[in-house]
Amino acid sequence: MQKASGFLGVLFAALCTGAFGQSPAAPAASPGPAQQVAYKLIERELFIPSPPIVEFVPHTPRPEGLDVLEVYYATPGKHPLVLLTHASPDDARDRARITPWSLAKQAEWFARRGYVAFIVVRSGYGASSGALDIDEGPCLADHGGFQDIANAGVDDLNLVLHYAQKQTQVDSTTLVSVGVSAGGFAQLALVADPPNGLKAAINFAGGTGRDGFEHNCNLPVAADAFRAFGKGASKHGAVPMLWIFAQNDHWYPPYMVERFEDAYTGAGGASQLVMAPPDGADGQDLFLNVPAWSGTVNAFLKAHNLLPLGDMILPAPKAHDLPLPPGVNSSNGDAWHRFLLAPPFKTLVAGDDGATWMATGEYNQPSADHDGLELCRKAHKNNHCNIVARNSGVD
Repeated sequence: MQKASGFLGVLFAALCTGAFGQSPAAPAASPGPAQQVAYKLIERELFIPSPPIVEFVPHTPRPEGLDVLEVYYATPGKHPLVLLTHASPDDARDRARITPWSLAKQAEWFARRGYVAFIVVRSGYGASSGALDIDEGPCLADHGGFQDIANAGVDDLNLVLHYAQKQTQVDSTTLVSVGVSAGGFAQLALVADPPNGLKAAINFAGGTGRDGFEHNCNLPVAADAFRAFGKGASKHGAVPMLWIFAQNDHWYPPYMVERFEDAYTGAGGASQLVMAPPDGADGQDLFLNVPAWSGTVNAFLKAHNLLPLGDMILPAPKAHDLPLPPGVNSSNGDAWHRFLLAPPFKTLVAGDDGATWMATGEYNQPSADHDGLELCRKAHKNNHCNIVARNSGVD
């Protein structure tokens, strides 16, 4: 969720519909023939491994399994696969509200470059059934416990991978895996015992043993876990990894990251560490800021021959030309278009002073309504805040 003036750029479309315009949001190096066609962007929310696989229909009970969002452009032929997975918030309420739609814009980034993206909500988070992959205690006694956390995440990734690789639109021989925070730490376990087709992994701000205040509950033991994963990776040819951390990450500050990297590479793991400039109030959220990492990730994929479209980038989606809702004036037209492109569940709020706020990619509509109103009320305590638009899921 964010104020309407912030970057949103995420497509919102019907589950399997939506034809989009032809002007890319970011410049492609050499516009090619594929950019002259308005391809469909496919977004399907699934539950895996429910028998059979169930496509989620809004306003119905959620089935058992892992909550997954599939995102890709319906271009001809098969597409390489990318798996994405989330962080692990400290607050149990936040863990219970994780939704794959919150990473829709990150998945779209890969889809525009020719990938089929699957966003995986791991067991016990959000609507996914099963046990959480975290420990509720202050710290784990040894690196084996830390490894168990990462390995639990890998179990979920492999379940989704097994399903995804059977899809007709997927090239099962090429996989890239991406995770943030706890999901980033899981990437090390994945590379230590790589599935068939894994060509690279990206760790955004991933580690273990953090407290959110630039300390680690047991740094030597946490480093041992990285060392163990590096040793495992070396036995399989050390799949290349990109590590991206911001200099102002309060969970894993630079001194901690350097300790992790030394342990990992010293044991034979292959990693390319990028310390990005400070980002926002806490660099742990760098993954949410797509423009901040786009160039770095693009260069990494290109270096490993993992850009299936080369320098081409498929056109970004365009919002439907719908009239402004009551309460939103013409000066907020850009905010309205960002809202139309934002993922569900979402709510647009307007204040008496004409400012607008939005909450997007929320777990359900009540959460979106609550958070959108809170953004408005915190900005102006005496402001009258009114919901002027919402979308209850994918209509």
